[in-house]
Amino acid sequence: MDAKNLRFSKSHEWVRLEGDVATVGISDFAVKELTDLVHIELPSVGSRVAVGGNLGEVESVKAVSDLYAPVSGEVTEVNDALADDLAVLSDDAFGKGWIAKIRVTDAGEVQKLMDHAAYAAYCQSAGH
Repeated sequence: MDAKNLRFSKSHEWVRLEGDVATVGISDFAVKELTDLVHIELPSVGSRVAVGGNLGEVESVKAVSDLYAPVSGEVTEVNDALADDLAVLSDDAFGKGWIAKIRVTDAGEVQKLMDHAAYAAYCQSAGH
């Protein structure tokens, strides 16, 4: 999957909007920063999330990091395969490594997120 067509939040989640459904994951940058992932807690299907609200958490050998919803809506699907194979997040962060699908209540929220170029500059300016 080409990351150039995605939108990104400052907390390193990415979004691909198709119709009214946003596929959400965490960027390869975030996965590299976390290193050695050991556990992921996924949201529940049917749960409602708001921008900046909790979407789950990912645990590495060095820290537990919250996952934040980059858009508001209802979780319609989760990637249960991640529980058995976290390496997918490293191997294909923007494809098979998706975390959840959210039926968005306001598609305009996606446009408020950074495009790929702005996200790359953000990561670089953050001293990473």
